[in-house]
Amino acid sequence: MLGTCKCFCVSRPPPCISVCRIDPATGWCEGCARTLQEIADWPMLSVREKDTLLIRLAERTKTAQ
Repeated sequence: MLGTCKCFCVSRPPPCISVCRIDPATGWCEGCARTLQEIADWPMLSVREKDTLLIRLAERTKTAQ
C-alpha cells in the first residue's frame, strides 16, 4: 500500500530554487513555476501527486520559454 500512503515517511523534495516571486501575468512562481495553491499543497500531496505535479511543471516551464 505504499502507493496510496500520504505519510511523510516517503517524499519528494519541493522544486523550489529560492527564487520566490509570483509573476502577476501567469500566477506562477518565477523560480519553480508553481502557483501559490500548489506551493501550499505540496506538503500534503502523496508521492504520486508530487510526481504528477513535477511533470506538469516541466511542461509548464517548457511552454513558457
